[in-house]
Amino acid sequence: MRKVSHTSKIKPVRVVSRSVEQTIQFGTALARCLKKGDIVCLRGALGSGKTVLTKGIAQGLGIDRRTVNSPTFVLMNAYMGRLPLFHFDLYRITAAPELASIGYEEYFYDDGVCVIEWAERLGPLMPDNHLLIRLSARGKNTRVLTLTAKGARAQKIISRLP
Repeated sequence: MRKVSHTSKIKPVRVVSRSVEQTIQFGTALARCLKKGDIVCLRGALGSGKTVLTKGIAQGLGIDRRTVNSPTFVLMNAYMGRLPLFHFDLYRITAAPELASIGYEEYFYDDGVCVIEWAERLGPLMPDNHLLIRLSARGKNTRVLTLTAKGARAQKIISRLP
């Protein structure tokens, strides 16, 4: 895995992963930079590696990555580790207000870390401060992860990445 660019805090950072294991390793490293209240928003097509990255984040939080799966039918799974991990999958959401039925705000602004797959479906509920990661497939094993900081806390997370 190699960083393609790491310039100023404002510009996106691109990371190239050449395998599932590298994506998990990157997620593990990212998790070491996270603290309670952090929100990581994931965007990407089906099969782009969103859940694989989440498994790496879970591993970095001390959670057995094998227990992590996409919560497509329940919207959110919670896992306990160094910090709680609240893993949302909004694939089946058609309107942002549907999230109100599960009390999303209690998780977004709680003592854990939120990872939100299909975050673009949040619409007006998108938090002001979050780390946005766009994942795109480039062949069978290669993924490009583009990290964009939305807010000061996300800038700090990016600056702490190895």
